[in-house]
Amino acid sequence: MVSVALPSTPMTYAEYLAFEATSDTKHEYVNGQVYAMAGGSPEHSRLAARLARLVGNALEGRPCDVFSSDGRVRVEATGRSTYPDLTVVCGELRRAKDDPDAITNPILLVEILSESTEASDRGEKWAHYQRLASLREYVLVSQDRRNVEVFRRSSGTAWSYEAFDGPEVTLRSISATLSLDALYHDPLTGP
Repeated sequence: MVSVALPSTPMTYAEYLAFEATSDTKHEYVNGQVYAMAGGSPEHSRLAARLARLVGNALEGRPCDVFSSDGRVRVEATGRSTYPDLTVVCGELRRAKDDPDAITNPILLVEILSESTEASDRGEKWAHYQRLASLREYVLVSQDRRNVEVFRRSSGTAWSYEAFDGPEVTLRSISATLSLDALYHDPLTGP
């Protein structure tokens, strides 16, 4: 999804929540600034839906759940609220003290990269996500080529990196291996 800054004065978080509750469009909140989230491409949408299905199937029977991009995540340490393309929570769902609709304890976050969001997803948004104590993996999925990148918390504030372009991607945070063939298969283009 593309973020578009709104030409307005800074908002408090309470003002943002009131604004968001009456809006037809989702907005991210960063340091008092509100950014409208524009729609993504068909490739983005297909990858998000397919990934949610694959991850959901891998979690079947476990005390974990998958949330779509409608699930707001609040980084309380930095004050940012955002809508990742996919969020996984295991165990108890924790909500922000100042926002009962915002998740604060994801173990896995996924962003599907696009030309307009890649810099943010790799940069400032990733810097915010690292402040989530519960987060174990941050996954970037390319929509332009077969490539999935995984950042894993190795200890405290240290993260490791691994890229996958072969047959599978391993997500240790949820003890799952997903098929990249299944993720990237486009049944509308034929074999």
